[in-house]
Amino acid sequence: MRATLPLLDRIPFPAIRRGKLDTLQINVGYRCNQSCFHCHVNAGPTRSEEMTDDVADLVLDFVRRRKIATLDITGGAPELNAHFRRMVTTARKLGVKVMDRCNLTILEQPGQEDTAEFLAAHRVEVVASMPCYLEDNVERQRGKGVFDASIRGLQKLNALGYGRDPSLVLNLVYNPQGPSLPPSQAALEADYKRVLGQSYGIVFNKLYVLANMPIQRFGSALITKGEFDGYLGLLQDAHLDANLDGVMCRNLISVDWRGYVYDCDFNQMLDLPLMRGGEKRAHLSDMLDENIEGRDIRVAGHCYGCTAGQGSSCGGALKEAAE
Repeated sequence: MRATLPLLDRIPFPAIRRGKLDTLQINVGYRCNQSCFHCHVNAGPTRSEEMTDDVADLVLDFVRRRKIATLDITGGAPELNAHFRRMVTTARKLGVKVMDRCNLTILEQPGQEDTAEFLAAHRVEVVASMPCYLEDNVERQRGKGVFDASIRGLQKLNALGYGRDPSLVLNLVYNPQGPSLPPSQAALEADYKRVLGQSYGIVFNKLYVLANMPIQRFGSALITKGEFDGYLGLLQDAHLDANLDGVMCRNLISVDWRGYVYDCDFNQMLDLPLMRGGEKRAHLSDMLDENIEGRDIRVAGHCYGCTAGQGSSCGGALKEAAE
């Protein structure tokens, strides 16, 4: 795989500082039942990295002591982690909002048959990857059979009340097929709701549109095809300073399966850790009582993926969300 960090690190990006920490995003492991082309984690069935019991305990201790409002659980397929359900259950008892970044097809995997029911029982917000409402587009990006399995997953969640019950939030995530900016989030959400509703009886709350990050599989493919510079130029030309106030890294930290801390999930995948004293990479155990508000955020060229056009974050478009 072609490394993108040397190319991204030479591209300047405006300085930004941290605000108040309210979201802890944890990557519980890179194992997944899928291997998607756009995946910035480079996740797949052969990955073995997985958060251990000790790190899961540390995460819960951090959530409790720092009074974290939102625990955002990612992977891989986060549901495959042995400690996923314990973390969800404990966090919810603490009154913490829990988000599960779900690929939908995991709901049909052996051993996961009751996962949808578990999520509903604990009022977990599901953020489900659904890169298009058309079968051909989804299968080109995620593999044969994924579209039908995703539709069945959404229908199962709907049957449990997701997208209908106000306490059972179901949001979908769209990624472009290639090196282009996402379309208008509001307009595309209307198309998703119309097509999925009419064709499959599916309802959901919101659609999040995310720009593809020029890292890992997607970034490597751009280099191979000679499209890397063009895509970075597109992102830079579409940059809006107004989006800097809303980027997720201002109020979030990302924690990897080992417990090391990063400003965001993308920095995690580039191995750009949050540093302590300029020399030591920060571990969550170092930060149980440390206030990082006001600290500089590590930036590079990939950050334009979050500030281009309408903006892009783990919660979808920034500009349209603000409006």
